[in-house]
Amino acid sequence: MLAGETHHVIHRGNNRQPIVQDDEDRQRLLDLLRECAQQHQVALHGYVLMENHFHLLATPAGDECLSSLMQALGRRYVAAFNLRHGRSGTLWEGRFRANLVAGSDWVLACLRYIELNPVRIGHSNEAGSWRWSSAQHHLGRRRDPLITEHPAFWALGNTPFEREHVYRGLLEQGLRVDDASRITQCVLRGWPLADEAQRPRLEAALGGPVTPRPRGRPRKSTQPGPAEDDSI
Repeated sequence: MLAGETHHVIHRGNNRQPIVQDDEDRQRLLDLLRECAQQHQVALHGYVLMENHFHLLATPAGDECLSSLMQALGRRYVAAFNLRHGRSGTLWEGRFRANLVAGSDWVLACLRYIELNPVRIGHSNEAGSWRWSSAQHHLGRRRDPLITEHPAFWALGNTPFEREHVYRGLLEQGLRVDDASRITQCVLRGWPLADEAQRPRLEAALGGPVTPRPRGRPRKSTQPGPAEDDSI
């Protein structure tokens, strides 16, 4: 993981099993996420918590910070979950998946992808209705202590009202099928997701070619993204 770069993270339950059983579990996971993010110096820009997985959009202060956050969160949450539910053993499907996201357009597309997850899989009619995500923060419905707003979000307007208004329109537009598919494939395979203009900088930082070759910015279509497999 590169320090100072934004990453999309997904962590899934083992064999697609639930990682939460009720709202108390959900709140415990988010409380631990906040503590671990502060401890390991990771800024959280967006998240969604689903039944058997969660997504994050995050920027670590150091190269090892994101891995340290995920390891600490995994250990502490599993211990609490197992104790509360009288179980033992693993909860997670191996190591978390993550990829680098660069360029304002792709960062905002990835943020929408994360917050529209409940809509894509039929758990909510609109992103702001899902309590267990950062959407309500970005729509101005509540202030979420987990969230550090990304510079790409700040660039949407000069005031909170302007930013929330513009972002609401972006959420309502949704994502094109091919953009949502690309985001899914990149996070599952660890491929960087970036604008063409970001390639030279990323190749220098990563010490090699960025694969697969980026195809530019996400398109501005109003078509929704695909229904998402319940594991992602």
